[in-house]
Amino acid sequence: MEIIMAKSAGFCFGVDRALKKVYDGLGNEPIYTYGPIIHNNQVVEELTSKGVKVIHDLDELGQLPHGKVVIRSHGISKAEQDLISDSGFGMIEATCPYVKTIHNCVEKASLEGHHIIIVGNKNHPEVMGIKGWCQQPVYIIENVSQIEEIPFDMDIVYEVVAQTTFNIGLYQEILIRLQKLKFHVIINETICKATSERQKEALEIAKNVDVMLVIGSKHSSNTIKLYEICKEQCDLTYHIESIEEFELRVLKGHSLVGITAGASTPKKLIKEVISNVRNAE
Repeated sequence: MEIIMAKSAGFCFGVDRALKKVYDGLGNEPIYTYGPIIHNNQVVEELTSKGVKVIHDLDELGQLPHGKVVIRSHGISKAEQDLISDSGFGMIEATCPYVKTIHNCVEKASLEGHHIIIVGNKNHPEVMGIKGWCQQPVYIIENVSQIEEIPFDMDIVYEVVAQTTFNIGLYQEILIRLQKLKFHVIINETICKATSERQKEALEIAKNVDVMLVIGSKHSSNTIKLYEICKEQCDLTYHIESIEEFELRVLKGHSLVGITAGASTPKKLIKEVISNVRNAE
């Protein structure tokens, strides 16, 4: 059995950077992450064993000993950032630089009076954070049909940004539709280059294999998008968080297996899957 492994699989730059900042921050004072630092239970549990506490609401800070709050790679809104600063807690800024660039973009555009169109999942932490840096009306869309819900005005400039992990193919479809409109629309290419390359590589692998495995959390936006892209090309595509979730007997009779993984998937998990697939021959 041959395995085709995606070269881009595993931790992205932003996740790797955020984790390093957490480990570098470990010391005498308490460390809190605002939300899980990444979408991986094993990593979160390991950090918990080292004394790192996950908080899900900034109101919790009022009942906790003073320490430092880690802003994870998804980023947060300006109001949340100000609240942490005013609380007397220190802050470890681990927002992905690509996400921070979007914050700066929409903040500047808002100050110029532009309305903002965010292409992404309205419930995703990154999108919610981006929205929190806008001072003008914001429209969040995730498909072409939702463009019709935007009350366009000839006198307004619309600035478009995308969630960094958004499906690149779908984003292009949305941009083509927006560019056909007669309104003043400014396009910003904000999908992470690494995300784009990961999606393109996964698509090409899925086209040519019998079985495709996508490793990563079921709550990870970028992993879900990888699965969706691969599923369109290969019927036998499986989204798994660990090898325990996969029935190896599925591989029987197949000679070519593709493997990729989301941006929050540790190398250890990827190696475990590869090892078990090889041993299934």
